[in-house]
Amino acid sequence: MPLAQDAPHTEITYEIIGAAIAVHHKVGPGLKERVYQDMLTDEMLARGLTVEAEKAVEVVVDEKVYGLLYLDHVVNGVVVVECKAVSHLLTNEEVAQVITYLAATGLPVGLLLNFGRKSMQPKRIFRPSKLDGWQSRIAPYLWRPSA
Repeated sequence: MPLAQDAPHTEITYEIIGAAIAVHHKVGPGLKERVYQDMLTDEMLARGLTVEAEKAVEVVVDEKVYGLLYLDHVVNGVVVVECKAVSHLLTNEEVAQVITYLAATGLPVGLLLNFGRKSMQPKRIFRPSKLDGWQSRIAPYLWRPSA
């Protein structure tokens, strides 16, 4: 996968994609998403990356907390990583999930990694410069405690 040299955090995203490919080569498709997520955590740590797994992020709008987002990984404090294990090609809805995470965190780049196909499918996603209305699209990804 060619990398644009002027893209933000190219070296980190390249290393993360390499770790994901290594995980996929070890076990192939067909496992639960959580298995790939845990294996990727270990592989990234082994490569010297700083990894926050299952990072909880509060969604605050107008000083009110509306819920939590749980990000699969935040790597080196700058890259959001979302793992999937689906047999279909990645959809716009799955890309939108990562864009939502970028909007909520302010982080510059995300990786969407699909382990569910014959070849690991990575997608690099940059935070859009215009984020108007992202809060209205966040509901499917929020966790809210039961009343």
